[in-house]
This record gives sequence, C-alpha cells and structure tokens, in this order.
Amino acid sequence: MKNKPKLLTLIETVLVFVLAFSITFFDVFYSFDSLLQDKIYQSPRGINNKIKIVAIDDRTLQEIGPFGTWSRGVYAEVIEKLGDSPAVIAMDIMIFGNMDEEGDEALKKACEENNRVVSGAFVNYNSAYKTDEKGKAYIDHFNVESIEQPIIEDYVKTGFVNAAPDDDGIVRSTMLTEEWNGVTYKSFASQIYSKYCEVTGTKETLPTLDNNGRMWIAYAGRPYDYEHIPLCDILDGKVDARIFKDCIVIIGAYTPGLQDQFAVPNSADQMYGAEIHANIVQGLLDGRSSAPANRVVSSLVVAFIACAVYLISKKLAIKISTPIVIVIAAGCVVSGILLFNAGTAFPLLYAPLCAIIFYLINLVRKYAEQAAEKRKITAAFKKYVAPQVVEEIAKSGNYHIKLGGENRDVAVLFVDIRGFTPMSESLEPEEVVDILNSYLNLTTNAIFSNGGTLDKFIGDATMAVFNAPFDLDDYIYRAVKTAWDIVSGGNAIESKFLEKYGKSVAFGVGVNCGPAVVGNIGCDFRMDYTAIGDTVNTAARLEANAKRGQVLISESVYLKVKDRITVEPIGEIPLKGKSKGVFVYSLTGLNEETTEKTEELVNE
Repeated sequence: MKNKPKLLTLIETVLVFVLAFSITFFDVFYSFDSLLQDKIYQSPRGINNKIKIVAIDDRTLQEIGPFGTWSRGVYAEVIEKLGDSPAVIAMDIMIFGNMDEEGDEALKKACEENNRVVSGAFVNYNSAYKTDEKGKAYIDHFNVESIEQPIIEDYVKTGFVNAAPDDDGIVRSTMLTEEWNGVTYKSFASQIYSKYCEVTGTKETLPTLDNNGRMWIAYAGRPYDYEHIPLCDILDGKVDARIFKDCIVIIGAYTPGLQDQFAVPNSADQMYGAEIHANIVQGLLDGRSSAPANRVVSSLVVAFIACAVYLISKKLAIKISTPIVIVIAAGCVVSGILLFNAGTAFPLLYAPLCAIIFYLINLVRKYAEQAAEKRKITAAFKKYVAPQVVEEIAKSGNYHIKLGGENRDVAVLFVDIRGFTPMSESLEPEEVVDILNSYLNLTTNAIFSNGGTLDKFIGDATMAVFNAPFDLDDYIYRAVKTAWDIVSGGNAIESKFLEKYGKSVAFGVGVNCGPAVVGNIGCDFRMDYTAIGDTVNTAARLEANAKRGQVLISESVYLKVKDRITVEPIGEIPLKGKSKGVFVYSLTGLNEETTEKTEELVNE
C-alpha cells in the first residue's frame, strides 16, 4: 500500500511522457507552432543597403505601357544605364520565347557585354509515383518535369525563381538547388549570391539546410523595407548609376497587378517576389539560416520538460510550483530564440503548451482535492458546530484548526436531565430513548441556533463550548441565552411527556467562562475535539449543583452580561475539586423577548 502512490505517479509520468512526445513528434499543432515561430523568430534585424530593387511599379507601367507589350530592349537599356556599377544585376522576370527580334538581340548583347547579369528560370513540377526505401509507392508532388530557361541563357547565369509556400500559403523556406537529368540547377537567389561572391572575390559559405534540402529564410526586412527605385527613373536618367556601386540590383515586379506577391511570416502584408529574393540573398550573405531541429530529439526534450513540470506541479504547493512553471515556459522561448540564432529552429509551441496543460491538470486536481477535503470537514463540523456558522466559515475558507490545542477564552455550558436515572428504571427502553432523544434534540438545536459548538453527549448530559474552534461574537451572552432556551424549552415539553408516560424530567444547567485549552485530544488513531481546564470543570460543577429547571452562572459570566439578564444571587458555594468557593447566580430571565425562539426549539 505504501508503494501505491509511487506506482501511480510513475504510471502518470510515463503517460505524460508518451503524450508530450507524440504531440511534438507528429506536429499536431503545426499551423499554430509555425505562426508562433513566425512571431518570435522572424523579427526584422535590418536590411543590407547593398541590396536594392529596381521596381516595375505602377508609375513605370503608366509611362511605358502594359507589361506584356514591352520590348526586351527596355531591359537592355536598363542594363546599359546601370553599367558596371552594380556587382550583380538580377532580372526577376520571365524572359521566355521570342518577341521582337530587335529587342531580343539588344538584350542578349547587353547581357553579353555586362557579364554581371543573372536571369530567372522556372521549374515545372508534376506529381509522379516514386518508391521509398521499403519499396512502397508514393506520390511525389515535387518531381521535376522540366526547367524553362530564358532566351538569354547563353549570356547570363540563370536560377529558378519558384516560390515554395508551406501548406498555409506562407513562404518560410526555399530550395537552393534542384536536380534534373543528372544536372544540378541553382535557385535565383543562390545564383545571385554566387555571382556576387565571384565579382567581389568573396568565399561562398554553405547555409544550414533541413532534411529536405531546403534553406529556411531568416527574413531581414518586411515588405517595402528594401530601397526600391522605379525602373522608369533609371530609363529617364533621373538616377545616378553610381548609387548602385558594388550593390546587388534586383529588377522585379512591384505592383499587385503583376501578381508576384506572397504571404510571408514577418508581416500581415504580402511581399513581392523581388523582396523575398532580397531576403534570401541577405541570409546567404550574413550566414543567417536555420534548419528545424531533429524531430526525435526535439520530441524527447519536450517530453522531459513536460514530465518535470508535471512532477513539480504535483509535488509542490501552488504558490511554489506556479513561478517555477512560468520560468520554465519562458526559458523554453528564450532557449528557442538562442537556438534559432545558432542555426536550429526548435518548435516553440510544444514545450510551453505541454507545461501549461500538465500544470493545469494538477492545478485542477489540487482544487478538486481541496474542495473534497473542504466538504468533508464541513460535513464533520456540522455535527458539532451550528450549520450556518460552518457554511459561513466554509465560504471564507478559514476552516483550519490548530492541531494539538490552543489557549482560548471560551464560555462552557453543561446541561443534565434531572431525575433521568430513576425514570429510566421504570420505563421501557423505547420510551426512555424517546424522551432522551427529544431532550437532546432540544439542547442541540438551542446550541446550534446560538452559534455554539456541540462538544459531546455524556449519557443524558450535554457539553457545549462557545468561541471555539472559531471566533464567535458575543459568545458569553450566547451561552447564557442557550441555557435559557434549553430550560424554557424543557418546561414547554415537560407536560407532553407527563401526559404520555406519566413521567416528567427537567434540566439543570451550568455556565462558566474563562480560558481553556481547546483542540484535538487523544491519540493518533482516535481523537476528540474538546475543551479542558478549570473553566470547564467549574461549569460542570455548576451544572451538578443546579436544581430542577435552574440555570447557575458564575460571577465571571454575570459580570460580562449583567445588564442584559435578570438573576437571583445564590452566594458563594463550595464546588467539588476547588479549594475556594465560587459566587453563583441563578438566571431568572433575559432582557430580550425569547418566547418565539423557545417555541421554534420546541417545534423542532
């Protein structure tokens, strides 16, 4: 039995591990994790001013005319205007098929003379059946069917311009190379980078690629961040070519009408293809690219974090576990950013999500356990304390009792049935129980209605404590009023039993107040919540000296409530067990109307 909680915890921990691992490994929340990575990882770091865009914008289209009607001589003129100032002139334009012979020849000549031009190609993909390592057939949607090259391929470097959006339509990565017919073809951005390194004498560095050979784009800028100059201004001679000295110049669409826009992770606005190529090129220049972390490794890390959080939140108090879990969740995000900057894109969502889920599971369980314990304590104390008092205390949550005992000022009431022993000898057991239950019901209702605690039944006697275990306002007067309610109620039902059984009994009551030790007294397997001390003993002695239908109160009680009661002084009487006598008063009434209350107690 002792090992049962440990075994249960072990089983739960294994389940947590398996669940967290599975959620991460199968990327259950792919879309949400991607969006979170976009938000955290793709923060602009500043664009490279050496990368500029010559924009085919609305103003250019207004001056030159519709894009589809242009002569290739326009591009030849732009290349001539730029001259040898740029390190690379990259044409993000589909220059396929012959248009006008004069314009095409002019463009070929301009490219041949410049020797720094890169032009766009295009990869045609189709779906094709392939077989995996086990010989199982599957459809490959990225099978290269053909590659379209521009008419100027013999005079320039070419690279395919295809964008590769994820399933949600966002461009987060790019292929840098493709294989077709045994030949490796570079992407447009990769070819620009290679040409720039060739012209400037810079050594090329290989970026970090994922398992599919893709480079994940570390976007440096948002849409419109890169400097862009209208192409018409180049043609009109409004721009000095020297501003492009040693720059990478990308010529491309810069208006929605040309339909070269894509969703990107770092902005709600779409980005033009030329800007995406600029970001990829800058990533290659800066050596900034990150590949997704190994899926098995990342899943194991998340699973271990989830188990740690689960055990911490289960074993530790909420006020301790909560800040620890917050630190762990925040640490996962910070670690993810550091890993991304180091070249590894770790899934951001799963570790914090699993930590929060399993923390909340334990939080709910703890609240449920506390609620159950609270209900158990409430139900138990309703047998001792006035139910309305218990309900009020349960609402505030202030129901904990000090273990062992505590010193409290209390009022103690003892009540005993006079003549019970001889009566029980002359009646049938059922009749005795009927009478006893009626009187005990009366005393219990009187105690509870005045907010007292029922300490115990002692045969035909009852002991009650006021101001314990919880603070009770005006507790001494409440004890006196309880005594008066009991005696008054006893007088009211005495005739009932006299008529029914030919027997009558009445109460003797004693009330005292003062300090007492209150708490759980007994042993570890049997406890009794009670009060002990001289105050309690004196109350018991007062009850023993009370006559039939009499309430005796001590002088300490009288001095506290004398303005609210009427009494007859009895004088100092000796009490068993006390070296000195105690001055005693007999209660004769209250200065408040109690008739209605007494009738309620009798009816109950």
